[in-house]
Amino acid sequence: MKRFEKTILILILVGLLTQIPFAYHRFQIGRLAARISAMNAGARTFGDGRYTDYPGVIHVHTALGGHSTGTMDELINGSKGLAYVVITEHTATYYDSAAMTLNGMHNGILFIGGNELNTQSSDRLLMVPGTAEAYEKRSTITPLFLPIFQKQGRLVFVAYPDKFTNWDTTFDGVEVFNLSESTKAMNWIRLSFDVLWSYHKYPELTVATHLSRPDFNLQKYDEVASRRRVTLFAGSDAHSNIGFHLLGDDAGNKILRLKFDDYATIFRIARTHVLLDKNTELTQDSLLNAFRQGHDYFSLDILSDPKGFLFVSGDKLMGDEVKLTENPKLKIRVPQRSRIVLLRNGTKVSETTDTTEVFFMPKESGAYRVEVFLDFLGKPFEQMPWITSNPIYVVQ
Repeated sequence: MKRFEKTILILILVGLLTQIPFAYHRFQIGRLAARISAMNAGARTFGDGRYTDYPGVIHVHTALGGHSTGTMDELINGSKGLAYVVITEHTATYYDSAAMTLNGMHNGILFIGGNELNTQSSDRLLMVPGTAEAYEKRSTITPLFLPIFQKQGRLVFVAYPDKFTNWDTTFDGVEVFNLSESTKAMNWIRLSFDVLWSYHKYPELTVATHLSRPDFNLQKYDEVASRRRVTLFAGSDAHSNIGFHLLGDDAGNKILRLKFDDYATIFRIARTHVLLDKNTELTQDSLLNAFRQGHDYFSLDILSDPKGFLFVSGDKLMGDEVKLTENPKLKIRVPQRSRIVLLRNGTKVSETTDTTEVFFMPKESGAYRVEVFLDFLGKPFEQMPWITSNPIYVVQ
């Protein structure tokens, strides 16, 4: 055999050997999918019926606002199974992107048009509902920008907390988990080969097995929540723009089109769930009021349907205040046997394993929130929470 042929053979063998870990991970993802299926078959159901759980997504883009190739038809079709979608189109110079995107009920799903923008302080914000005035005021520094729109009844959330600077301002909430940003932080070499081996069969789990807990974002959120009430939530930051096609035209007609981040796939991974009183209809006003009050939690729905999760104290729900002098009892309930961690101002105060229900009597004031883990699913889910709740605020 010639030296050239030996070199080629060696390179082929080396290439094949480098694929063994990814082939094995494909096998592991298949086993994970089987464990999840078996786990969900035994999920506990609850029947107290005080609240209705509405799953949805926040921070979504279409081609209207730029940085996306997703059409509105694709968004509607990809949102099946959701109760609401908050679209945060980038502000535009000549038109009101929030008004021109989807608003109201479409195919039984509530759509709300919002905005994503930078202030003069270079802080990235999400505004819901959006307005053309946001573009006009974008040159305002964050401390002056916020009250302009909050007085109008709009919610203004912090996006990309790692880049935010004005933590002493009165923003309404923090996007503590951003799926798109989490993906960018992954090891792209490992992810790329996992996509080649596993994505066609298990697209959502292929991405989910590379996720990590957003430690910095949660730390910054906890610092703020220890001082005042503020909402946390997950953002999809969905763009539907990663893929390729062969030939086609500018009207969107493509041949052999493949898109890796289609809306349906992204929306199945992580969702923000809003709890409304069972007698309250889901409308734009009731949804925004629930966000304002912190009556929401987010979860990795691809692991298990979290409906049935509850974090209450008597008739008070997560996001509410309870008085320490009234000896409150915190109740946590989940539909799967899990490890339940209770944190006060970001510090763990209680941890219970293999359970569906926990009670806790706080002895001091603070912001108490919950993280729920499905440890038996293996890495990374013993560190990346399945469920992350808003706090119950115990006050003097």
